[in-house]
Amino acid sequence: MELIHRNLLIGIHDALQETFFEKNKYADKVIERLLKAHRKWGSQDRAVVSEIFYNIIRWKKRLEYYMGEGVKPSNVYKLILTYLLWSKSRYKKFEEFDGIKIGDVLKKLEKNTVPNKAIEHSVPEWLASTLEKELGEKWEQEMAALNQQAPTVLRANTLKTTAKSLVQELKQEDVESFTVQGYPSAVQLEEKKNVFLTSAFKEGLFEVQDASSQRIGELLDVKEGMRVVDACAGAGGKTLHLAALMQNKGQIIALDIYEWKLAELKRRAKRAGAHNIETRMISDNKVIKRLHEKADRLLIDAPCSGLGVLKRNPDSKWKIDQDFIDRIKTEQQQILSDYSKMLKKGGKMIYATCSILPSENSQQVAIFLANTPGFTLLKEEHIMPSEGYDGFYMALIERDSA
Repeated sequence: MELIHRNLLIGIHDALQETFFEKNKYADKVIERLLKAHRKWGSQDRAVVSEIFYNIIRWKKRLEYYMGEGVKPSNVYKLILTYLLWSKSRYKKFEEFDGIKIGDVLKKLEKNTVPNKAIEHSVPEWLASTLEKELGEKWEQEMAALNQQAPTVLRANTLKTTAKSLVQELKQEDVESFTVQGYPSAVQLEEKKNVFLTSAFKEGLFEVQDASSQRIGELLDVKEGMRVVDACAGAGGKTLHLAALMQNKGQIIALDIYEWKLAELKRRAKRAGAHNIETRMISDNKVIKRLHEKADRLLIDAPCSGLGVLKRNPDSKWKIDQDFIDRIKTEQQQILSDYSKMLKKGGKMIYATCSILPSENSQQVAIFLANTPGFTLLKEEHIMPSEGYDGFYMALIERDSA
């Protein structure tokens, strides 16, 4: 059987064009739209399209080296062909490949060497330099891990089920999965499947949430009846986990600067049966000021470079630059300084990012503690991609009671 037919090839081509050359188009949304538009494709076809699409994005710089030129709107079919040759995939001689000269590509592939580490790991030169500067020799090990496909991990919604029961529920729907040691609510899929079609999802028995991300809710040490503020809630993955840990008792105030993200959070909360969440949009500083010293627990899941989650968002390494990282670090400092005021004396907060750069993580916490008397670092966790799941950082900080 041939690996891909022409319809799939054209779909991959158009999705890559959109991701690389249209502003504010992100790979996960692009592929989601493509698969929705071709509902007749079978599960195997959909899996092949997703794998090739993401692998080409992941290995773009290395493929450009083999091609001998940068990716342009006019040479995306050459990029796909180069990937098929490099990955030793079977393919038909589609008419879209007519006229593409591949002699030089084949010569480079035969040599099986690349000139530098940035090309080897397929990252921009500036990023290879930043990673090496911040992580030292470990950067290559972490980048190799980030170039792997991410596993699909679910969080069993303990308001309705348990991790063990969820495994059984999914099995009845032909989805094979297993519990994850050390992560009480985590369930990992044996292979990628569209779990959003399952009745278990529609009934709110789980959310898709990486195991590393689930550590944040556990570490915050929330208790029933507390007032908890999730200051950068987004669409609410961690908010919903906190609601489950609190057994719907107490109050969670979910804040964000985007109304549409909070609307999505409300929709997800309804499905999950999480009733103790109130959403508030941060329209001005007054929203934060009204909450000064009101939170027993505070979660600051800060905006960051996202370098710890390149397994699932490989296109972001082509969309960010050093200026972006420098800007985000300034924003992180501001958020820590402003939002920490919402914590009661004697309360605890977490500062978290999905970055692996110390300059966004422990260094930011050190700056905050040096500039803000009355706060004490209790614990920090650095979860690196080479450990198997997403790269995350989290610092548990207490506000002194005196």
